[in-house]
Amino acid sequence: MADAGGLQSIQFGLPLANPCAHRPLRQRAQVGRTEHRAIHVSGYDREGRDFYATPDWVTEALLQRVCLRDRVWEPCCGNGAMSAVLAGNGYTVVSTDIADQGFGTPGIDFLACRELPPSCSSIVTNPPYGDTGSHKGQAKSSAAMLGFLRHALTLTASAQGQLALLVRLQWIAGQRAAEVMSAAPFVAVIVLKRRIRWFDMGARTNAAQHHHAWVVFDYALPAGRPPALLYG
Repeated sequence: MADAGGLQSIQFGLPLANPCAHRPLRQRAQVGRTEHRAIHVSGYDREGRDFYATPDWVTEALLQRVCLRDRVWEPCCGNGAMSAVLAGNGYTVVSTDIADQGFGTPGIDFLACRELPPSCSSIVTNPPYGDTGSHKGQAKSSAAMLGFLRHALTLTASAQGQLALLVRLQWIAGQRAAEVMSAAPFVAVIVLKRRIRWFDMGARTNAAQHHHAWVVFDYALPAGRPPALLYG
């Protein structure tokens, strides 16, 4: 399996408002994607490998609260929805995925990587939740998300970097998730005030069932700080 250290793909995207004033905005690049998708008891079959394009406003909610450092790795880039927003806010983004969705570098198994791509110190992604167990090496259970989180924290610690994961809000309340996050430099939870609708099928679109939040970790900040509760 390919290692992240040899990645060369860099993607650029949409210009949006940026809380980091030093970062120039780039010209809008069109990335074909579906803006809204609804998951779970929605009447729709689940996508292979838990692929659901992230609506722009979700990534924007993160960037309104967090200023990332250096190059950003998006290891579950799908069709580039999140990468485009990151790049539009002035970040250089390394975009990879285990599957080929027509964007970034395919065939890169995040769980098999042992280091971040060169010059990257931030990981930002919407990870597969493990409902289908369709990610290679992933169990079909909530334990899959814990495994993903543990691996992401290990990689982030090696670079003294930042990690931002989009998760279901109720997942944070689980005992095992709380133990893992509390043992790491957990700096913020950004609760999304709107529910994410992953599909748009007009009048047939069901209401989204889950609330989501960003969980943010930063190994460069002093240990012992209580995490901030923010809204986006």
